[in-house]
Amino acid sequence: MTTFRTVSIDGLDIFYREAGSRENPTILLLHGFPTSSHMFRDLISALADQFHLVAPDYPGYGNSSMPTVNEFNYTFDHLAETVDKLITAIDLKKYSFYVMDYGAPIGYRIAAKYPDRVQALIIQNGNAYEEGLGEFWEPIKAYWQDRSPENADKLKYLVTLETTKWQYTNGVRNPEAISPDNWNMDQRFLDRPGNDEIQLALFYSYGTNPPLYPQWQEYFRKYQPPTLIVWGKNDYIFPGDGAYPYQRDLEDVEFHLLDTGHFVLEEEGEAIANHIRRFLTSRLQPIPA
Repeated sequence: MTTFRTVSIDGLDIFYREAGSRENPTILLLHGFPTSSHMFRDLISALADQFHLVAPDYPGYGNSSMPTVNEFNYTFDHLAETVDKLITAIDLKKYSFYVMDYGAPIGYRIAAKYPDRVQALIIQNGNAYEEGLGEFWEPIKAYWQDRSPENADKLKYLVTLETTKWQYTNGVRNPEAISPDNWNMDQRFLDRPGNDEIQLALFYSYGTNPPLYPQWQEYFRKYQPPTLIVWGKNDYIFPGDGAYPYQRDLEDVEFHLLDTGHFVLEEEGEAIANHIRRFLTSRLQPIPA
């Protein structure tokens, strides 16, 4: 059974989903933009018999607190710090990371800081290499260089219902299999007053991630976490080009390019659950009592 919990971090209510016995290996699931822990709802249910799963909502997302940009510094450093404090607050000692989209730079910050805690990586459409930051990113890169109102206006389409729906349906095999509950729920949170400013702040802060890629790649090379890649190859935001470079630095990689789009779990959730179950069972030693 999944439970829905909240913990106070620096005065903010941080919501998280939790399921499975703590005696089992932990998977910490880090969501992307513009969604929340809701993206993992089915995966959590599928794996809870064998794993302990925790999926938080970041500040400004889902059911967590949404302070304004004047009340909270919306940067990837700060989101990673909040997730790090959540890990401490709920007493997670060892875990595997499942990272997707924004979850990748958040998770990699924590993994590089505490490499001995991370047992494995599961990567879904999340970059740690320059490859794959292609055409979609050009107006965002322009915003990194010049945080002008004009450049900000060019990014406002990213928080519209049309774009949110597109993120779920572009590149999928069968759009009719994708529940509209996904984009309707995400859009409800995006449409809250002030949330557009939060998203713009994070679009800008994403520019702090590529300079850290060499550091994360060094973490991969030095600590060699077993890595499962489950990547939607038709994703226009993070195309398959971003998946291949991980194989340069990681020795133990199981690699799956899947015929779907950005939100891979919507079409390939069952397959990914099976991949995770087999992969982690073969890689992880039983956790001592």
